[in-house]
Amino acid sequence: MNTNDKLLEYSIPQLLRWRVKTTPKSPALREKDFGIWNTYSWEDYYAHVRKTALGLKAIGLAKGDVIAIISDNIPELLFTAIGAHSIGAISAGIYQTSMPAEIAQILGYLKVSAVFCDNQEQVDKVRDVRDQIPNVRKVIFEDPRGMRSYMSDDWFIDIKTLYKMGEAEHAKNPDRFEALVDEGKPDDVCHLCLTSGTTGLPKGTQLTHKNYINMGIQLIQVDPLEPTDEYVSFLPFAWIGEQMNSFGVAMASGITLNFPESVETAMSDLKEIGPHFMFGAPRIYETIRSQIWLKIDQSYWLNKFFYNYFIKVGIKSAGYKMTGKPMPLGLKIKSWLGTQLIFRPLVNQIGFLRLRRAYTGGAALGPELFTFYQAIGVNLKQIYGQTEIVGIAYMHRDGDVRPETVGKPLPGTTCKISEEGEILSRSDSVTPGYYDLPEKSEELLEGGWLHSGDAGFIDENGHLVVIDRVSDVMHNNKGEMFSPMFLENALKFSPYIKEAVIYGNKEDFVACLINVDPIVVGKWAEDRGISFSTYMDLSGKPEVAQLMMEQVLDVNSRAEKEHFKIKRFALLYKLLDTDDGELTKTGKIRRKFVQERYQNLYDSLYDESVDKKEVEASFQYQDGQSTKVKTNIAFYTVKGAKGIK
Repeated sequence: MNTNDKLLEYSIPQLLRWRVKTTPKSPALREKDFGIWNTYSWEDYYAHVRKTALGLKAIGLAKGDVIAIISDNIPELLFTAIGAHSIGAISAGIYQTSMPAEIAQILGYLKVSAVFCDNQEQVDKVRDVRDQIPNVRKVIFEDPRGMRSYMSDDWFIDIKTLYKMGEAEHAKNPDRFEALVDEGKPDDVCHLCLTSGTTGLPKGTQLTHKNYINMGIQLIQVDPLEPTDEYVSFLPFAWIGEQMNSFGVAMASGITLNFPESVETAMSDLKEIGPHFMFGAPRIYETIRSQIWLKIDQSYWLNKFFYNYFIKVGIKSAGYKMTGKPMPLGLKIKSWLGTQLIFRPLVNQIGFLRLRRAYTGGAALGPELFTFYQAIGVNLKQIYGQTEIVGIAYMHRDGDVRPETVGKPLPGTTCKISEEGEILSRSDSVTPGYYDLPEKSEELLEGGWLHSGDAGFIDENGHLVVIDRVSDVMHNNKGEMFSPMFLENALKFSPYIKEAVIYGNKEDFVACLINVDPIVVGKWAEDRGISFSTYMDLSGKPEVAQLMMEQVLDVNSRAEKEHFKIKRFALLYKLLDTDDGELTKTGKIRRKFVQERYQNLYDSLYDESVDKKEVEASFQYQDGQSTKVKTNIAFYTVKGAKGIK
């Protein structure tokens, strides 16, 4: 039996124990606290999991119980999750940005028995809905600041107290923890991961130990990792994108997980670590690219000149690197010069100098963005999957990066396209179903295949091409099909556009609502002496509208078919926001919700007699307060675009 087959027979706590036996003193976790990086070896990691597990047992958590985690990324989060797994309990992640009412709903649906929070902010959210969550017996907190007045209430417990209880249990019965770990089975459900909820309330996806470990093993078969490699944990733990690295890849490969000091310092801490691989949603890479362009724009003229020259060279050389073809000698020399003079220092500034591979997933990324990163020397590759298959099932291989695709299946993953054009998958990482939703589970796994809900096809190179959500693919009044996601990504490649929402289903033409990027467009406006006060003011400037017209015209010029072209657009007076329900936690558009919320704008886009309209803008603040402001929205018809008559 080879090592990989052996690892698949373990639960996550058993695999952690195996790591301790193999490399006890090697660094497993590292956390920055008060500016200092503190290291936990695999031995330390296991010891903390043990005292957490026995502490959870002491407060009454039993096999099959659920403990929710609402926390920034800290080691204690993993101690709690894997500690729960060790006693047969199940962990569940909830986004830190969730509001109390949403938290109460999730805790009730998942029948949560205990909650772990990292600080007072999250504890207060749970306390606010205490009367709505009768199943919750304990709230564990890590940071005691501001918690003194809560200590008289035994509903709350400090994690240090939990540790002491666990240590006392271990002292009484030194063999108990090992016996509990031994009871774990690879096919036991260990975590409930909430879906993104683009079409409704999130569902709790049941994931097993084997689901996570298999994904980690198959990933490193394609892209090997060394135990000495570093990864920075800055994605929300509630998202499958972070769990697949914390539970799957780290355990399967033995790499070191690094936890930033705070969410605010994550990118600067990333520069200090210099990770060897990175995973992030498209928005992260879009933001970094915008920052790069801003730095170049603010640089002196000679630097701009060299950048503009060598980025063209880089784009040419990227075509060879991505396809694995040998590069002509002249281009190779120019590419090397550009790397040494411009791109290596640039990549070093953003902390990507040691990066061998960067992955993106969770939403589609425009082909131009892949080419841009490959041009500056960052090996950015697309992955594709979903929560229900532990995040990654398909990915690009080195030397076979085709920006219009999501790559080939991981080893052990089988793909087929249904008669309706839906992508179906099979692998050992597929969920056994949704928590307490038997009908939805049956629908998801109909015929023994995981139904993705995405439309796609397999191209002549064996790569999977994702078109859009099956439910989002649109047809105009003539029945001609188009993908709104494709057009949205084409628009978002512009540094001036942060978000775009495409319409046109059963309509005469394609129309669009656009969010300008406040940082890039703000700088653009300042450079031209255009004064503005708020985002609403900036987006209402006619000069900004003309800038957006140029971006739309550029996308239209590259449209393969006439019915792909955007005919009308308007600039939204506010940024689409997760807190307002317009985006999912991972940044995907809740298209139906957005259309309903801005129905008056949608109607005006399709009434060509309307050039301007007064609307009442509603703003929701993080403290729950809201305000309303009246503003005028202009509607623009794109030059040269034709409607369908």
